[in-house]
Amino acid sequence: MEMIPNRQVAAEMLADRLEHYKGQKGVVLAIPRGGVPVAAPIAQRLSMPLDVIVSKKIGHPANPEFAIGAVSLEDVEVDKRADVPAAYIQAEVERLKESLCQQYRLFMGNRQPVDLRDRIVIIVDDGIATGKTLLSTVNMARNKQPRKIIVAVPVAPLTAIQQFEAIVDEVVYLLAPPMFQAVGQFYEEFEQVSDAEVIHLLRQRYDSQV
Repeated sequence: MEMIPNRQVAAEMLADRLEHYKGQKGVVLAIPRGGVPVAAPIAQRLSMPLDVIVSKKIGHPANPEFAIGAVSLEDVEVDKRADVPAAYIQAEVERLKESLCQQYRLFMGNRQPVDLRDRIVIIVDDGIATGKTLLSTVNMARNKQPRKIIVAVPVAPLTAIQQFEAIVDEVVYLLAPPMFQAVGQFYEEFEQVSDAEVIHLLRQRYDSQV
């Protein structure tokens, strides 16, 4: 079975395939936490700002694990088919947005999110499992009217690759194995990424731009 050594090697390999975007008006958006160590070297290689996009799912009141929508700092997505009271949705959105604001401040300090309008947006994660988080991220990014949306991931099931190829401008990936169970099974090293590591990588990239 083909394996990826670690997130850092994956980042360099993806950056090779994205090199032609270097110097263009773009932004690399990482899905924390695991996406940040992959996104940071890509942003550096392409001379683009690095930002995180934080989002949380809205769980069904009868089954919190079942997602009926998603919330980011600025956007809300709700499945129209979900027969759920509006008051529940509103309360969950307010609760989740407060949590997301705290998370974004933890990672980015007082910096404002990068304006995505008319930019090439490269959304990066360390892999795709169900694809639900990435799908909501793509939809939320699209609302900001970017010039182009690219998804860059080291590994994903072929079905997910095909799903995203149908809705974004480009999908860049390293592996699309047929027997897919979890992202971590295709990495030789797949350690948990801490908040401290995320903060360090984001600040390092920001400081190099200032």
